[in-house]
Amino acid sequence: MGGNRQFSLQSQLVTPKELSKALAKNVPTKISTAPRVIPLCAAWFLPNDPKGRTGQKVFEEKRIPSARFFDLDAVKDHESPYPHMLPSAEDFAKAMQGIGIRKDDEVVVYDTQELGIFSAPRVAWTLKVFGHPSVYILNNFRLWVQQGYPTESGRVEAIVEEPSHYPMPSLDRSKVVDFPEMKEIAKEHNKEGSEGSQVLDARSKGRWAGTDPEPRPGLSNGHMPGSISVPVSELLHPDTGALLPGKQLRRVFASKGVDPERPIINSCGTGVTAAVIDTALGEAGYGTPEARRLYDGSWTEWAQRVSEADGLIRKAA
Repeated sequence: MGGNRQFSLQSQLVTPKELSKALAKNVPTKISTAPRVIPLCAAWFLPNDPKGRTGQKVFEEKRIPSARFFDLDAVKDHESPYPHMLPSAEDFAKAMQGIGIRKDDEVVVYDTQELGIFSAPRVAWTLKVFGHPSVYILNNFRLWVQQGYPTESGRVEAIVEEPSHYPMPSLDRSKVVDFPEMKEIAKEHNKEGSEGSQVLDARSKGRWAGTDPEPRPGLSNGHMPGSISVPVSELLHPDTGALLPGKQLRRVFASKGVDPERPIINSCGTGVTAAVIDTALGEAGYGTPEARRLYDGSWTEWAQRVSEADGLIRKAA
């Protein structure tokens, strides 16, 4: 990638210091065609956010200088009744062009200061399944601010001077699970000799157990047969909201009974925080990337297409 690049990032998780150094070493110019390091804000909040926050609002209030904004509520399949299904390849390419990202850019996706690690892994995962070669996640923006690295605010029209040319990508479907396959996996659970995929659920334990309501009105709570509750909060540092170190993450997964030798499907409410589990598994070296997939429709699709009467929604621990 890019023989003219001055400094290249190495691991999937990037510290504020590493990002600051990379940005200082790779200052873009109007005439340069060298690959760049681009901070990409993935700020997103649940629809029932008590403060009424939106990703666009917090991006304009405080961001990494020269960052672009990836709108999870805009870059999606608008024909689907479910909130965050992957966009078409054409729409993904248009979105990347619109925010001025080129195929050879190193993209560092980051979250909000408020939530720590939350939606950035989903945006990073989206870029990866559409074949973007160099994608990283900042761990995290809260620490970036606390450690005194620069921020800016205001509207952002001037950051993208002109759209990029982003070639039409292809979707790596081997990383995505759809509803029909998910339903078959759930039906096979507990059958004699069944040693199929493990389903990890990133929602809160209360939503998984059926004791707390879903944030979307009218949507049943509960979980898929055989799924394992792995709340995102258990994967993050309680004070910084940063992803825990690999050794601690391995202990979390082991304590849940997750088998690193078996395939894993990650799920959540709408497919956003499922990607946090995917990132944590990668950081922990737990299983192989080839054996990890994400259920794109996640609980919002599942709970609208099955029922407790089917035996496909379970409640209680």
